[in-house]
Amino acid sequence: MLLSKHTWAFRTMLLILWLHHSTWKTGDAIHEECSEVAQLKTAQEHCSQARRQELRNNSTAPVCRTEWDEIWCWHGADVGQVVNVSCFEVSQLFDKNYGFIYRNCTTTGWSDLYPSYEIACKFQDISPENGVYTAGYATSLISLISAIFVFTALRKFHCTRNYIHINLFSSFVLRASAVFIKDAVLFTDETQDHCSMSTASCKAAVAFFQFSILANYFWLLVEGMYLQTLLALTFVSQKKYFWWYILIGWGLPTTVLTIWVLVRKLYDDRGCWDDTEVALNWWIIKGPITASLLVNFIIFINVIRILVQKLKSPGVGGNDSSHFMRLAKSTLFLIPLFGMHYMVFAFLPENAGEDARVFIELGLGSFQGFVVALLYCFLNGEVQAELKKRLWKWQMQGYLSYSKRRRTLFTESSTITQISVLEKSSPKEQVSADLNHSVSADLNHSVSAV
Repeated sequence: MLLSKHTWAFRTMLLILWLHHSTWKTGDAIHEECSEVAQLKTAQEHCSQARRQELRNNSTAPVCRTEWDEIWCWHGADVGQVVNVSCFEVSQLFDKNYGFIYRNCTTTGWSDLYPSYEIACKFQDISPENGVYTAGYATSLISLISAIFVFTALRKFHCTRNYIHINLFSSFVLRASAVFIKDAVLFTDETQDHCSMSTASCKAAVAFFQFSILANYFWLLVEGMYLQTLLALTFVSQKKYFWWYILIGWGLPTTVLTIWVLVRKLYDDRGCWDDTEVALNWWIIKGPITASLLVNFIIFINVIRILVQKLKSPGVGGNDSSHFMRLAKSTLFLIPLFGMHYMVFAFLPENAGEDARVFIELGLGSFQGFVVALLYCFLNGEVQAELKKRLWKWQMQGYLSYSKRRRTLFTESSTITQISVLEKSSPKEQVSADLNHSVSADLNHSVSAV
């Protein structure tokens, strides 16, 4: 009975590890729970070595020998000794609730745990985070695909600005898709330990995930560069720089990922390539992302400075209050477009402010695509006016088509009625027929009388 309880607790902990891993950090491929699993395996090996040592020293071995219960190593003890361990010592995955588990050493060996792990210790509740980022990316996917359709289907919106928006939306679509693909490849089979998985499919999923993250950050940078160009250079050919934007947005991520894949394949081909144990390998990905965020932050500050100058110019009407409101509105609109919320933790250690990091990177990050599509497509006045115009046009076409069908049916009905009336005999022809019939009847009657 004791073994089954421990097995249940161990499997529960692994399940939570898998759930925790599925909430990857934005732009990261870190899953610290795999180091927890590695530490458990190391602790089990040390426990087994201590037990073997006790067996070799049988004469001096304690009555209750060292025992591994799939979670914790209970070292040897003498009869009557009570051994305890805190939940926080057992695993970092337990909340700091200061619960304790006890075991007594009796003449017959170790007693059962009291209380058991599942009673004494409280597991961290991390499953809601998984639901948040799943809902966020799903919402973003639907809104982004709809926005791309609007910009591509309506010829009025075929311009450099919207082409850049379409590429940014596409990078968000790739990012959201990569999250779901990664989860499907790594976590569909619950019997498979993803920490030791090393297949071509899981490596490809991780590589695609890293590419989508890189592309998304670089297209955020392109949006910032484009806006900076518009504000700083009034008379400039937008098409002139468009292919440079394409090269930055898709070419640089492809180059960085190719270098990273080659390095991992040749020098660190372990697991699914989703660890960060070798800092140099990880900075091949993190370095360009951090650099793009830094450049975008500088552009963001400069754009705000230009907006302040334009609002203070004599040609702009309004008072200080209205200017402040317009500036605040512009700033809020630019934050998701520039990805400025990522700057909060960009240069901090990975374990700094974990709760706030999870909220910002999983909550805000997963919904960022939805917010961008909403602000720069569906809430755009020009887009709304064009959609209303198209809707009115389709309604009018439907009404005209309906009216035309009605007129056609009415004309055909009138024609049929007129033909049927003409085919009927006139009243004069009817009287003549009745008279002929009467004469014939009288004549027949006269003949039969004779």
